[in-house]
Amino acid sequence: MHLPPQFSDEDELISGCLSGKRQAQRQLYDTYSRRFMAICLRYLKDQEQAEDVMIQSFMKIFEKLSQFQGKGSFEGWMKRIVVTQALMAIRSNRSLSLSVSLEDAEKIHEPVAEDLNQLEVAELMELIQSLPLGYRTVFNLFAIEGYSHQEIGELLGITESTSKSQLNRARSVLKEKITSLQLQTKITHG
Repeated sequence: MHLPPQFSDEDELISGCLSGKRQAQRQLYDTYSRRFMAICLRYLKDQEQAEDVMIQSFMKIFEKLSQFQGKGSFEGWMKRIVVTQALMAIRSNRSLSLSVSLEDAEKIHEPVAEDLNQLEVAELMELIQSLPLGYRTVFNLFAIEGYSHQEIGELLGITESTSKSQLNRARSVLKEKITSLQLQTKITHG
């Protein structure tokens, strides 16, 4: 049995969470958990690790909620926490690497936007998920989350030029994968 929301607007929901009301916390979690899990999965391939990061993100959101000043979007404020938690998980796992080879850094490639129109969202997310960690992280931060290369550099502890080169390489790899996928589709349907 799913109960209707008790808190009818965002301000009421935030106020309820700040007061420690479990119903408000549950409603906030139920409202945003799927979206935030999708964000976590964009950065972390492992389902369990992504779930852990999502839960840690909600704990951080509840902990820092009193710092939200109502400037800008509440969802945007929470998303930044989720992205930060995902990046912290990547950093803390030494087996994950954000490096890019010098050979890759020297390559410059055109965007893949024209090829993306023909893909389903699920297919695109799968292709992004298959990128190496460094490329995937920079691509997500730049193309999906809207961070600048300077902000990405600060978040990841890399140079702005490294961020740009990783984005270019991610685009190149995606373009190759999209072209391959389109060829496979033409062969099977053609």
